[in-house]
Amino acid sequence: MDKQIIFSFIVLMYVAACEEQKQYTNMYDNVDLEEVVKNERLLRNYVLCLMDQGNCTPDGAELKRNLPDAIENDCEKCTEKQKEGANFIMRYLIDNEPEYWKPLQEKYDPTESYKKKYLVEKEEIKIKMESEESSE
Repeated sequence: MDKQIIFSFIVLMYVAACEEQKQYTNMYDNVDLEEVVKNERLLRNYVLCLMDQGNCTPDGAELKRNLPDAIENDCEKCTEKQKEGANFIMRYLIDNEPEYWKPLQEKYDPTESYKKKYLVEKEEIKIKMESEESSE
């Protein structure tokens, strides 16, 4: 009986270890991203971490580990807060910090799939806003 319990436990642990992660950790969901973009030193350190040119904080290391998968799979394992944060940061970098965005894009999104998607959405929002203004 003991051998059967031990075997069952080992099989259960193996299955649990092999099961693909369904969602990224939400441990760092409360990082104040507005504070990061307002603080040049913080922003620069995150970029250097992602580019393998500097040390990573624990949340930076987690981001670096998950970023390729998140971009490739359209953030399907992201929490809602992570999706909002990713969009906020990437849009901020594209619009305000192209010198940071360009090397990150070359490394993590060489096909420019995210930037193309963002620019289409941005244009759609602009058209919608112009349409609403003209109808007033």
